[in-house]
Amino acid sequence: MQAHDLSAGGDVLARVHAAARQAVRIHGLPDAEVTLINVSENATYRVDDPATGARSILRVHRLGYHATPAILSELAWLEALREEAGVRTPRVLPAPDGSPVLTVPGARPRDCVMFEFLPGAEPPQERLVRDFERLGAITARMHRHARGWRRPAGFTRFHWDYDAALGAEARWGRWQDGLGVDSGARAVLGRLDGELRDRLSRFGRGAGRYGLIHADLRLANLLAVGDEPLSVIDFDDCGFGWYLYDLAAALSFIEDHPQVPEMVDSWVRGYRSVLDLPAEDEAEIWTFIMFRRLLLVAWIGTHTGVDIAAELGAGYTEGTCALAERYLGVTSG
Repeated sequence: MQAHDLSAGGDVLARVHAAARQAVRIHGLPDAEVTLINVSENATYRVDDPATGARSILRVHRLGYHATPAILSELAWLEALREEAGVRTPRVLPAPDGSPVLTVPGARPRDCVMFEFLPGAEPPQERLVRDFERLGAITARMHRHARGWRRPAGFTRFHWDYDAALGAEARWGRWQDGLGVDSGARAVLGRLDGELRDRLSRFGRGAGRYGLIHADLRLANLLAVGDEPLSVIDFDDCGFGWYLYDLAAALSFIEDHPQVPEMVDSWVRGYRSVLDLPAEDEAEIWTFIMFRRLLLVAWIGTHTGVDIAAELGAGYTEGTCALAERYLGVTSG
């Protein structure tokens, strides 16, 4: 696994900020204010141009996660979804040479992408059940588009199958090395891992179940403005995976919320307004929720520089064990 350089400490964020400043200068905004919004897989900045009052978003990529062709592939799908499927996604603001990706030179060059600023905020807690129906419909439109889309030559994105998430590749690290994984947790989560591996193998990767997905449709990557259609942002993790993983990702960090069963029902209702979802697929929804949850135990352990990872820490592992016991009690019963 490639170490997450944005969690390395030291002066790494100062160097990333310097790269962001250089990127906006190359974009022709020498006096723009550059403000860090958050650090996750990448560093995301708000860019405010005092000369025009215009606002945009700059993403500075972490090292070792995506090569430039993979970023270009992400941006191609993001644009196609907006133009062909009616999904609200941010437009890319190309560099002066016309390229969607700007590579800031230096000892360790960093790829950067500038996006238009979209209004809105994360869906509020009091509307989650209602908004999950809208999210289900949007997700189905994305999946329908992906199934029929003729991907451009050179399109390349990684997979979110078992090996990439929890197995030999463990893209975000091993869950066994997560925070708070003591011998008791290791025993419970080991049983969960084995059950997930077996069930996912039986579920299979047929064309109706596995394809191009967003892979990170959590609330932070959705923008709501009243009853307007939700905007979908941050396709950085998009790749090939199980379609139901998009629902699981939408429940990231809130899997134990008391309204999750209602959210799931709402999402399924919205999804079925656009695409079929067979009953046998619906029956595996909690398999994918637990698959994502166990993956996030690993993610928290390798992303200590991310605010939410530091906030959740070992408590998230403890909660995962409780959910795992409940899940295993149902699946083995």
